[in-house]
Amino acid sequence: MKIVITGSTGMIGLAIINLLKEEHEIIAIVRPDSKNNEKIPEHSNITKIECNIDNYDSLNDKIVSADLFFHLAWAKTYGIKGRNDLYSQLNNVKYTLDAVKLACNLNCKSFVSTGSQAEYGIQNIKLDENTPVNPQTGYGIAKYTAGKLSRILAKEYGIKHCWTRIVSTYGPGETHTLIGSLIKAIVENKAFDTTNADQIWNYIYSKDCANALYKIALDGKDGETYLIAGEEEKQLKEYIEIVRNTINPDYKIRFGKREYNPDQVMYLSADISKLKEDTNFKIEYSFEEGIKETVDWFLNHS
Repeated sequence: MKIVITGSTGMIGLAIINLLKEEHEIIAIVRPDSKNNEKIPEHSNITKIECNIDNYDSLNDKIVSADLFFHLAWAKTYGIKGRNDLYSQLNNVKYTLDAVKLACNLNCKSFVSTGSQAEYGIQNIKLDENTPVNPQTGYGIAKYTAGKLSRILAKEYGIKHCWTRIVSTYGPGETHTLIGSLIKAIVENKAFDTTNADQIWNYIYSKDCANALYKIALDGKDGETYLIAGEEEKQLKEYIEIVRNTINPDYKIRFGKREYNPDQVMYLSADISKLKEDTNFKIEYSFEEGIKETVDWFLNHS
């Protein structure tokens, strides 16, 4: 099959590429001159095509056809300021519709895009697909809107559409998340200040997340939304200590040096029964296994 991926240099995009590159032709859409483009492996089945997120129409002459389309690209994903850059977030909705249009022009059979737990807002309950959405940020509102509008457009074009809501992912290639920042601090022996980390959290390794997305593209039901998450619940402090012990057990985490945000979510977990039932998805990596591979990647790319 031929598979198109936007946002291909991000953690999840790279995981999809590495999962599928041996058996499928990959079209990796990358931002021109991005320093992250070098993260994409050199492989005979991978073609990199430069294109900004606001210019997907230009790709109609560069890609003849494809089978599956993964839309992962999104601008302003980190930080409160970026996530509440409302005009940028509104543009992301349009770019998602542009991606559906491109998928249609390429005669793709399936369109899968990535939403977020931010669509639910602050719930402090185990999430599932029936949990009422209540986004609190421009980012969460835009993700929810993009999911709804792109579904309408995909139906108009006759393409299978599946929206996903990803909880918390970690893995090679990501340095902006808590896990990525923690690994970097420990490797460089710099101080890492955090809260008491009493939150109950749920993580999924990027390889498992990529596999879930692929299975959704193949076997997910048209018009459905799927939560993607791990199945382990741990106190965030325990996750942090596992990372520390994997790299340097003597490193001192500065717990309690930061205050919780006023809107801090203290419980973040999800029920992925629907994902498993519809696609036969199974978690393959424990947190310890995923962290070991993630740390190895950081050590080889630092």
